[in-house]
Amino acid sequence: MADNNILLEVKNLKMHFPIEEGLLFKKRVGSIRAVDGIDFVIRSGETMGLVGESGCGKSTTARAIAQLYTPTAGEVIFKGRDLCTLPKNELLKERMDLQMIFQDPYGSLNPRMTAGDIIAEPLTVYANRKLIDMSRQDIRKRVEELMEKVGLSRFFINRYPHEFSGGQRQRIGVARALALNPKLILADEPVSALDVSIQSQILNLLQDLQDEFKLTYLFIAHDLAVIEHISTRVAVMYLGIIAEIADSTTLYKKPLHPYTKALLSAVPIPDPVVERKRQRIILEGDVPSPDQERSGCYFYDRCPNAMADKCKNNIPPLKEVEKNQQVACFLYSDPE
Repeated sequence: MADNNILLEVKNLKMHFPIEEGLLFKKRVGSIRAVDGIDFVIRSGETMGLVGESGCGKSTTARAIAQLYTPTAGEVIFKGRDLCTLPKNELLKERMDLQMIFQDPYGSLNPRMTAGDIIAEPLTVYANRKLIDMSRQDIRKRVEELMEKVGLSRFFINRYPHEFSGGQRQRIGVARALALNPKLILADEPVSALDVSIQSQILNLLQDLQDEFKLTYLFIAHDLAVIEHISTRVAVMYLGIIAEIADSTTLYKKPLHPYTKALLSAVPIPDPVVERKRQRIILEGDVPSPDQERSGCYFYDRCPNAMADKCKNNIPPLKEVEKNQQVACFLYSDPE
């Protein structure tokens, strides 16, 4: 049966960046396989956490979903329509319901624009294209309302980004993402550049806004504690593929993939007794280069449970092995 609650479905998404040589006559000599065929769904109202080491493809995934990058292959089905095949005018309409919050709270804001202009920019663009019916007065009123919603005084509307703290800048980014009343927000490490005390404020703000506006999040982070706090389901990425997907409680209590187990073993535990008793899993070797095409399991080189007869020459599919828990590992399935 079809799941009518699915808001976003990603099918075999790939994002390969060309490696070129030569100054005048460039020749393609390879590809960086930043995202190499991933599948997942996000249901309305939930927060899907996307976690993994730096460079595993998390941010590239978000940009490919938003069509800021044109995917090499695959489908991004949002509200039943494949964004990869839409003409520009149709894609612009769909982007009203699909917005992003970026990692750098300063670099993502135009330093020559005031806070009010930054938040108003999406509204102005869509109003100029006659896609929404808002006057300048309406836009001004909406901007002031949004500033109050994210915890900024409306009297700061004419201030520039450099006049705000890091946390306040990220609140401006959140307000901008909310301007068009989106259904899905792609939050690309929105708290990683902030102090710990400010991180908790932004996380609580995002959760309050989710409850109030019935938002759905794809929340990207490399901090496993942050992901556990905010996510209802979690996808673990490694080298451009998804190793495991499960609901947050299950993943943190009973991880199945060897990579997930290694990641969670590195999370600090505040209880010193428990911390001393638990076993830390140390992965050997380095993450392989993403410019290499692989014929076997992407984690084979570093996996403590690798099986040469199965893992070296076969790619494990992402399969459901427990209720609502999918794993790409031959420890739980045989090669087809």
